[in-house]
Amino acid sequence: MKKYIPNTITCLNLFSGCMGVLFVLKGEFNLALYCVLASGIFDFFDGMVARLLHVKSLIGKELDSLADVISFGFLPGTIMYMLLQQATTNEYIPYLGFLITVFSALRLAKFNIDERQTSDFIGVNTPMNTFLIVSLPFLSTQYPVLIENVYFLLGLTLVSSLLLVSELRLFSMKLNSLGWEENKFKYLFLIISFLIILLLKVSAIPIVFVLYILFSLLHFGKNEDA
Repeated sequence: MKKYIPNTITCLNLFSGCMGVLFVLKGEFNLALYCVLASGIFDFFDGMVARLLHVKSLIGKELDSLADVISFGFLPGTIMYMLLQQATTNEYIPYLGFLITVFSALRLAKFNIDERQTSDFIGVNTPMNTFLIVSLPFLSTQYPVLIENVYFLLGLTLVSSLLLVSELRLFSMKLNSLGWEENKFKYLFLIISFLIILLLKVSAIPIVFVLYILFSLLHFGKNEDA
């Protein structure tokens, strides 16, 4: 029976992603954000549970990617589509938002066959990219001139899509030890991000995104120097 537990958690990730897409189409971005959070939690725990129960399987790996394509590919692509619809009168431009979906799928396929990504990431991971995109509707209330600008949205679509399949090395939160020296940039990233999120809430997400890239560069730069 225990072999079905990780796949059940993965299916909850998929279900939450589907619900999130529906909420986006209804313009209920608050609920969509909760769905992304739920999918992120399920995505984190399905692999952990599989390892703890010693029931890792090939079908689980494939199912995880299929779920992620919806939760962290189709959902952010739908958000960008909706934002572009509001930002332009051109009926075709909004469809470019789904470039995020396409590149998310490419990123997931690349991850599955790239043996360099067993402990860290090459390119921005899809959940991190999704959190960046899902923050935009909330930021639009504070910075409408920027967020509702069609050129900004298209530029962000292109940049985020390319970051997904880039050769940029980014750390994961898997720890080989709890030592400070080995993990100091990971710890600093977590502490600073936690404080910024407490202060700014959803508006903190783009800052956390930039900090993640910055501290990853510092982390791997230090390791190469060592």
